[in-house]
Amino acid sequence: MNWSLWLPFRALSGWQARDLNGDLIAGVTLAAIAIPEQMATARLGGFAPELGFFAFVAGSVAFALFGANRHLSAGADSTITPLFAGGLAMLAASGSPHYLALAAMLALMVGLILTLSGILRLGWVADLLSVPVTTGFLAGIAVHIIVSQMPGLLGLPSESGETLRRIGEIAGSLHLTNPWSLGLGLGVFAIVLGADHISPRIPGALIGMVLATLAVAVFGLKDRGVEVLGALPNGLPHAGLPLAGLDDVQALVPLALLIAIVVMVQTAATSRSFAPQGGTPDVNRDFVGVGAGSIASSLFGAFAVNASPPRTAIASQSGGRSQFSSLIAAAIILALGAFGGGLLADVPQAALAGVLMFVAQHILRWKVFASVYRQAPVEFALILITMAAIVVLPIETGVAVGIGLSLLHGIWSATRTLPIELEQVPGTSVWWPPAKPSTGEQLPGVLVAAFQAPLSFVNADRFKRGFCDLVDAGKGDVKLVVLEASNIVEIDYTAAQALIETITHCRNAGAIFAIARMESVRGQAALARFGIIDLVGPQRIFHSVDAAIRALHPAQPENQESAP
Repeated sequence: MNWSLWLPFRALSGWQARDLNGDLIAGVTLAAIAIPEQMATARLGGFAPELGFFAFVAGSVAFALFGANRHLSAGADSTITPLFAGGLAMLAASGSPHYLALAAMLALMVGLILTLSGILRLGWVADLLSVPVTTGFLAGIAVHIIVSQMPGLLGLPSESGETLRRIGEIAGSLHLTNPWSLGLGLGVFAIVLGADHISPRIPGALIGMVLATLAVAVFGLKDRGVEVLGALPNGLPHAGLPLAGLDDVQALVPLALLIAIVVMVQTAATSRSFAPQGGTPDVNRDFVGVGAGSIASSLFGAFAVNASPPRTAIASQSGGRSQFSSLIAAAIILALGAFGGGLLADVPQAALAGVLMFVAQHILRWKVFASVYRQAPVEFALILITMAAIVVLPIETGVAVGIGLSLLHGIWSATRTLPIELEQVPGTSVWWPPAKPSTGEQLPGVLVAAFQAPLSFVNADRFKRGFCDLVDAGKGDVKLVVLEASNIVEIDYTAAQALIETITHCRNAGAIFAIARMESVRGQAALARFGIIDLVGPQRIFHSVDAAIRALHPAQPENQESAP
């Protein structure tokens, strides 16, 4: 491994003084967006708002040190916060010292998993969740956010427990709604929604929060039952290793793995979406950067961080040239946390609920819902099942169900593959899957068949049975069988044995067996490793179907050979 590639501040390499203006504007804009968002996300997880500030600072500084993407913003994130909050609530009372200690330890574990994944170049793990499963997962998270914020929006006492029970309790308390809280929350939601519609760079959340705070102070809404945040303690965070017992660590392992996978998926998507123009995203390096952010966050008693697509878009669209913009935003937020806690005393809880309501509707991918419903009804069922699992089951169990569904769907898709007989496009040397109506041609005594998937244990038996059925359908007239292998990128041991049995069956039926267009280097290596090249004969491995037929067509006198 070339360790020079892992030196710190790669995301700042090439920075010049002329970039300062763009980074300064982007940093201020990013801070304006992040201040209310980080406070709201911390409250969503049952933490003091200042811990959201510390998580953002830790994530931003650590990613600037160890990440690669020039715009990616790491910090508290509403996608993973309901995940670990739900999991931690099963181990400790929300907001208790034990809860905070577990959250810090969980952040450390998630950070270590991400960092090791990046160093070991496990970026492929980010592809474990399909788009429909990810869409269902985010929809379920959105429901959790909405349910958790409804009491704050309506001015009702906060609820805890299972989601469905909380919905019932909120419905039964609607007659106690505080109209002032509801008005403030909906007003902030409308401002954020409108600002986002005009331009994502407008800090609608900050504008809404400031106006709501002024309304509380001017109209004395605290006396009308509007709950406010209260002054935050001023001061810098104190560093220290998170403390948790061995039993707690063992209990956190499954949750840490699930959250790490979700963070990897979101980080990879963000890194690829905001890759440098003409460049290649370094997903593994970005895993290290976000992982380091969670480790740093744990040392300050905060919680796991994640890459944020919306904040990353803000940093990019506001003219940011490097991670220096994130460092500027982190400095502003750190100063607010250290010296400006009193400025936040009259922020209404309903305003933070309005911000999170906007986040919830923002992560609901309505266009993907509609597109999948129209084009892939089976995969639309995956969206609904994943969403229901996240809402009804314990949230970490729902995530595990979603990951399992994604993997099972991929395996199921591979197992459905069957060999198909190809036809020759008239007047050409091209062999193609048959069209409807069929316009292709067949050569007497020749069977050209393709298998359009990697050959593995999940589809080996279907390959063998399907191929043998095609040969047997010829009733002894097939004299040459050509496997068109351009789509076979890999062959495992079980599949190799099935291929050997297929070759033997063809020979017993009196046909010569040849392989054409095995383009995959891994596939070629597998043919050699399992002895299939020697079995078939090197002279019967061809670069094209046409070459195989010209060399082995039984109708040509020079090719009148019997199958070995």
